[in-house]
Amino acid sequence: MTDPRADDLSALRLLDEPARRRLYDWVAGQDEPVGRERAATATGLSRALATFHLDKLADAGLLEASYRRLSGRVGPGAGRPARVYRRADREFSVTVPERRYENVADLFASALERIGGGGPPAELREAAHEMGRSLSSGTRGRSRSGRTRLIRALQGGGYEPVTDSVGTIRLRNCPFDALTDAHRQLVCGTNLALAEGIAEGAGATGFEPVLDTQPGLCCVTFRERTA
Repeated sequence: MTDPRADDLSALRLLDEPARRRLYDWVAGQDEPVGRERAATATGLSRALATFHLDKLADAGLLEASYRRLSGRVGPGAGRPARVYRRADREFSVTVPERRYENVADLFASALERIGGGGPPAELREAAHEMGRSLSSGTRGRSRSGRTRLIRALQGGGYEPVTDSVGTIRLRNCPFDALTDAHRQLVCGTNLALAEGIAEGAGATGFEPVLDTQPGLCCVTFRERTA
């Protein structure tokens, strides 16, 4: 019988090696699966060393590996599919001594759903909004750009913001993802109130946080306000 905690610890131990950690961070920051050659070039490693580290990370479950043709061609002469990598959806967590914060989070979420009829009650939305303002308070005065202040505040909150082709800020990571499936209405409503507080605290008046659920992304999106 496997021990999930021991598996998590073994996987996270792999990131202690600097080159491997640099490679993991780069792959995790990409919007699509990447091949060995591209990963090696981006991180300054030889292809052989990058391949070794990528496969170690995939074997441990930190990355997910699949195959596709990088040339984009199909049919005869298109070449063999290449092995590509992306950040795994699986979560890794180790606490010493062991803690089970996810259990109390699930308990609180269940109780709040009963109070708020599924969505966040007013008191929770107010608290989330205030927390958002607090998260972005340190960004004031650091940049004249509201976009830059907002992105820095989101990064500090663990959201991994990216800007799409039309200037919309989307979030590649949801810090509350473990609760979303079981408590989507509560979590997404609370997350929106938190995002509104972050935008307000950062002085990013040019952006409006809205709920826009997309596969692989956080439910909150920051759209540029029209004049």
